[in-house]
Amino acid sequence: MKVQYDKEVDAAYILLSNLKPDGAIEISEGVNLDVTDKDEIVGIEILNASKRFPLDTLFKYEFENYQV
Repeated sequence: MKVQYDKEVDAAYILLSNLKPDGAIEISEGVNLDVTDKDEIVGIEILNASKRFPLDTLFKYEFENYQV
């Protein structure tokens, strides 16, 4: 799992897999799942991230080279 944050647009992205996304599903306002054509979750996009939770918690559980 890899976590990225873009402060210019206040968006966080949690990468869960190295698979190539084929589309996105909005699961709530400002939260989208990137999925493959087989509905496997590739990543999670969180808009207005700093307003949703403290950003230091976002990076607390980051794991590299984790494959789903």
